[in-house]
Amino acid sequence: MTAIRSKLNPRTPDYKASQGAMAALVADLSAKVGLINQGGGEAAHSLPPFGPPGNGGCRRGRDDRGRHLRLLPASGFSDSCGDGRGRGFRAAGKKPEVIVHEHCGESGAIGAGAEALRLWRNGKQTTFVGLNAVRDIIYRTTRNENTRCNFCKNTCLRTFIDVQTGDSGGFIPLGKVTKVPLQTGERRLIIATCEKGTVEDVNDMREIKAGLDEKKNAFPNFVDMAAHEVFKSRNPKVIADPIPARAWTKAARERIELMKNRKTLKIGIPRVLNQYVYAPLFNSYLESLGVPAENIVYSDYTSGDLYRAGSSRGAIDPCFPAKIGIAHVHNLIAIKGARKQFNVIFFPMIDVLTSPLVNITGSNACPTVTATPETVKAAYTKESDVFADHGITYLDPIVNLGDRLLLEHQMFVAWKPILGLSEEENARAIDAGYKAQEDYESSIQKRARQVLDELEREDRIGIVMLGRPYHHDPGLNHEILEEFQKLGYPIFSQSTLPLDQDLLERLFGDEVRSGAIASPLDIQDVWKNSYSCSTNHKVWAAKFTARHPNLVALEISSFKCGHDAPIYGVIEGIIEKSGTPYFCFKDLDENKPSGSIRIRVETIDYFLRRYREDVIKKGAAARAIEARLAEYERKLRGESLPGVERENELQCV
Repeated sequence: MTAIRSKLNPRTPDYKASQGAMAALVADLSAKVGLINQGGGEAAHSLPPFGPPGNGGCRRGRDDRGRHLRLLPASGFSDSCGDGRGRGFRAAGKKPEVIVHEHCGESGAIGAGAEALRLWRNGKQTTFVGLNAVRDIIYRTTRNENTRCNFCKNTCLRTFIDVQTGDSGGFIPLGKVTKVPLQTGERRLIIATCEKGTVEDVNDMREIKAGLDEKKNAFPNFVDMAAHEVFKSRNPKVIADPIPARAWTKAARERIELMKNRKTLKIGIPRVLNQYVYAPLFNSYLESLGVPAENIVYSDYTSGDLYRAGSSRGAIDPCFPAKIGIAHVHNLIAIKGARKQFNVIFFPMIDVLTSPLVNITGSNACPTVTATPETVKAAYTKESDVFADHGITYLDPIVNLGDRLLLEHQMFVAWKPILGLSEEENARAIDAGYKAQEDYESSIQKRARQVLDELEREDRIGIVMLGRPYHHDPGLNHEILEEFQKLGYPIFSQSTLPLDQDLLERLFGDEVRSGAIASPLDIQDVWKNSYSCSTNHKVWAAKFTARHPNLVALEISSFKCGHDAPIYGVIEGIIEKSGTPYFCFKDLDENKPSGSIRIRVETIDYFLRRYREDVIKKGAAARAIEARLAEYERKLRGESLPGVERENELQCV
């Protein structure tokens, strides 16, 4: 095990007794900052540096030889972590080199000291009360029903820490109504799971909420915007055939009745999977045929309660995004249809998706996602037909969105017995659906471009979520993106990135002219197995992010995602090759570890703030160089101008 060694042991009695030893240790650590940042030891110099000071956890770091194992500070005392990972390397026939932080137990304090020193050098002033005051601190904690937060339906339990020092003059009493009275001179700290829970007074909570809403407007989250806007009606023009005045055949009479029923038909659609991208197409198809927008009802957004209420029918264990299909259908039947039941539940098996990319092998959906509607059908008809018991027609046709003529035929076959369609009006409805889809995508991409331009002008950072369409669902992304939005980062997704030609030319133009790629929308240079649509889009979005100086990548993946697994290394390689920061939240499932998520978000935020400082410095340096070059060019042109004028005069003579 390779590790850097300190000449001073912080655990010795001599160290604890000697203030001089403290100063010597600080000097010793300052001299070794470079080695600590590298992970320890000369052998670690080829590895990327550590993240923010005090960053805990176990993370593998490896060079091209694939035999380095780096333990971050919090893992330094964990023999099982280092030895377990080492066995994995030895099993692969490689001799591991394990690198441990020099001061495992004290790394957090070292990091805090290093950060304090950096802030002080940048002109910041400390608010530390001093060691003497710290010795006199008295505190008490309260965590019971009196501390429960009631500002939302979660009703989380909070921890109140009431602090008092010997000198209470600087503390301001709460002065508000509280279920846990304060003693004289106490100051209250509230440990809560969200910002609204950090106060007790409802007016204070409203101020916090207003501040959060203001920040959301200033830093748009296009993942959340897309998750809500995609399901809104686009108000398409009704193109249905007029209802015939009379009918001479039984079939014609039946069609008239079906056409009349369109205005009262109630259709339920599960709010899952690829509906997070293609809902405008299906909504507008139905609305253009005369189905009222208010009669097209989606299930609620995914939540823990929704999943637990309807997941008991599951017999298989696929990825969580597919598994929640059963719960969403339960939500439609038991909750949304409680007062007036649905006539139809429409859950199409989308086999092929649309894609703007070129030179791809295919644009197929994930097979698990495609088959989910049929899996749901089996769960609700195995013992008894729940749909028939409620008078519901369950409609799950297989559809190909990449072939308009084929989709036209598939939708006609599926909906003719229910809507009494003619082929002509069905074709017009398909056109209306595609137009609505294009309008929706164009609208959100246009707004994303405006925000992207603002980032460039203001030298700010935006985050691109590299995920799949269903990761727009707040119940699947665990609202991780919202946490970053609260910290001041605009959020994009691979479905909302702008495709403007001038932008693509700026990012990909040199590669197209060199022949590396045939088009800005080509991914053949990095991914040959381009048959999965969402995978292709994820790879292309990684290329886009890697080439844009104001974007960083945040990859999100669900547990058991077989299509994501082969491209983990591809995505990370594309991003890191350009020097762009890359972060990931993988193996997401129904469990939401809020505490762990918040710690990781705060750590990433720390790094991004430092990264933005570098972006600003580089931008300023580049502008200064351009200004000097422009001045030098003007100077050269000014010196050469008199000679040119003299030559012109001689020619005239």
